[in-house]
Amino acid sequence: MKDDAFETLLRDALRADVKASQGCLADLEERVASELGDRRPRLRWFQWLAQLLAPTRSGRIGQIAVVGATAAIFLFLGVTLSDNVPRMGEGTQLSLQPVQSADGTQEVLFVLPALDAEDVAVVGSFNAWEGTDLSDPDGDGIWTASIPLSPGRYEYAFIIDGRWWGQDPLADEYIQSFGEYSSVRYIGRGGDGA
Repeated sequence: MKDDAFETLLRDALRADVKASQGCLADLEERVASELGDRRPRLRWFQWLAQLLAPTRSGRIGQIAVVGATAAIFLFLGVTLSDNVPRMGEGTQLSLQPVQSADGTQEVLFVLPALDAEDVAVVGSFNAWEGTDLSDPDGDGIWTASIPLSPGRYEYAFIIDGRWWGQDPLADEYIQSFGEYSSVRYIGRGGDGA
């Protein structure tokens, strides 16, 4: 068979197939459109995010919904976690001001919030840099120690589970030596208002 005869035979076979299936193709577009109806294509996550951030009306409604849902989640977490916040009872007061003793020393309260700590101590110039343990008797994560000190300037730091922590938020000032910070507290005569 020659190439021309083969091509003619192939072309005629294809035309016959197309003519036979022409009835199936009639109104195909309308059938597909009616079957899909008002369905929208399923979006991938990045397409959904792009629509959420889009400045269209539906995009703005989506933004408002996300902000509202976020606010509701934070409100729920706040109410749930507020039960774990320690509350002071009636008449309970916490004073960080030193209390003057008869011998001229003052009881100075060292306070450190360390929720996950297991061992907390304070070291400083008042105890020859040897640890004085802080206690947390009620387990609320607030560690305290009351130490009698004479008027003067004291450098100190906390040791939390063996790690140096020298920036006490209640300190009068901070100093840095040997690459580490230490806190400074003034007791009496111009310091702590005493």
